[in-house]
Amino acid sequence: MQIGIIIVAAGRGTRAGGELPKQWQDVAGQSVARWTLKAFAGRGPVIMVIHPDDQAEATAAARDLDVRLVHGGADRSASVRAGLEALASDKPDKVLIHDVARPCVTPAVIDAVLSALETHSGAAPALPVTDALWTGDAGLVSGTRDRAGLHRAQTPQGFDFAKILAAHRAHPGGAADDVAVARAAGMDVAIVPGDEANLKITAPEDFSRATRQLRGQMDIRLGNGFDVHAFEDGSHVILCGVEVPHTHKLKGHSDADVGMHAITDAIYGALAEGDIGRHFPPSDPQWKGAASAIFLRHAVDLARSRGFAIGNIDLTLICERPKIGPHAAEMTLKMSEIMDLDSTRISIKATTSEQLGFTGREEGIAALATATLVAS
Repeated sequence: MQIGIIIVAAGRGTRAGGELPKQWQDVAGQSVARWTLKAFAGRGPVIMVIHPDDQAEATAAARDLDVRLVHGGADRSASVRAGLEALASDKPDKVLIHDVARPCVTPAVIDAVLSALETHSGAAPALPVTDALWTGDAGLVSGTRDRAGLHRAQTPQGFDFAKILAAHRAHPGGAADDVAVARAAGMDVAIVPGDEANLKITAPEDFSRATRQLRGQMDIRLGNGFDVHAFEDGSHVILCGVEVPHTHKLKGHSDADVGMHAITDAIYGALAEGDIGRHFPPSDPQWKGAASAIFLRHAVDLARSRGFAIGNIDLTLICERPKIGPHAAEMTLKMSEIMDLDSTRISIKATTSEQLGFTGREEGIAALATATLVAS
């Protein structure tokens, strides 16, 4: 069963407040639209229907995802129609139509809709209405309504593609949702269980609720790296890519950049990818005297290829001499350049061991690093 997906994201969302439409606002570190797109990643070709003014925001939300952007219409029905027409050149068997403002949709809800489409021409998630229903007038309760058989509709709403395309082409517009369009065309729509977590962001307070739910789905990794190099005869040491004048240099198979090695190992550790030695064995002569930036860039690229952004780096260099403070700013800028990471996310500092141990005896330098990775 070939599935097409339409994410409706052309609305203005003024009730949610903010300078941008709600779909481009941040929630739990990413835009609402990006969370929504990621929820459907890998399930089929995705069309995101957007307002023409939102091209830049939509492009950012869809980065590295298989998403095609299509301009929407004057109302929701017109936007859905635009998405359906975009899929018509390579018709899928079924289509899921989802509101971009529901970033917390779960795999279980999506799977339930797809399962129902095996035996029905339409299916949609919903929750039974459990609260008492009133009518009101001038701030007073004017009556009650029977809640039996009433449901709160959610998305994604799924349909046989050919049938819902024909239904939209024949519909005059103005429908509340795609179930209304389908029913107007005589299609039966099955109800599958919805989820309270599948909220639709409508008002400003909904962002806080969505943030709490999405943070529970975030993949955050921490890694530690520790490295030591001894001194040998020389005139300078290389620390975090910077040549620092000293009475000795650091001994090692590569350039012995103890700080960069610790950071590299911290990133590998967060990925459960071992250490530098696994990826660049010291027994391999090609790495003799190699710049440690090669190792660090490999670790950074590996993290990003796995879908992780680097949240921050914290490095402590442990030595009596040379003094690190005068060079810390230059080291930070160098590391920022190598890692393509904002310098405000990189901390480089130093401490002594109070003349204790091998660092206290000025026999070498140790380094301890922590890296935070956040799934992007």
